[in-house]
Amino acid sequence: MQGILYEEPSVWQFFFVTCLLGGWAAWMTGRACAQTWRPYASLVVYLLVLGIAVRFIHHALFDGTMFTAQYYVVDTIVLLILGSLGYRYTRTNQMVTQYNWLYERSSLLSWKTKG
Repeated sequence: MQGILYEEPSVWQFFFVTCLLGGWAAWMTGRACAQTWRPYASLVVYLLVLGIAVRFIHHALFDGTMFTAQYYVVDTIVLLILGSLGYRYTRTNQMVTQYNWLYERSSLLSWKTKG
């Protein structure tokens, strides 16, 4: 997997920077977009920019390449997954809390109409 999904000599560097630091930032970005009732498209734009920031952290801390399309895409896909989860989780909580007479939770990430 080294060289395909990550360029660092250890998978733990990839997990630390991309999944832990970047994933936390992506989750919080998704949460913030949902709390302010922004559309999903704005979240995608924010996460594309966050992908550049994650690549910079790889470059600055671990001497990784800054401008590599392959690793940028991998990092951004991880961020999109985690940011989307944060967005849907928060939006589901909003819908079932603020409109509790209309909606009920059907799963952790979705709601349905009551009735």
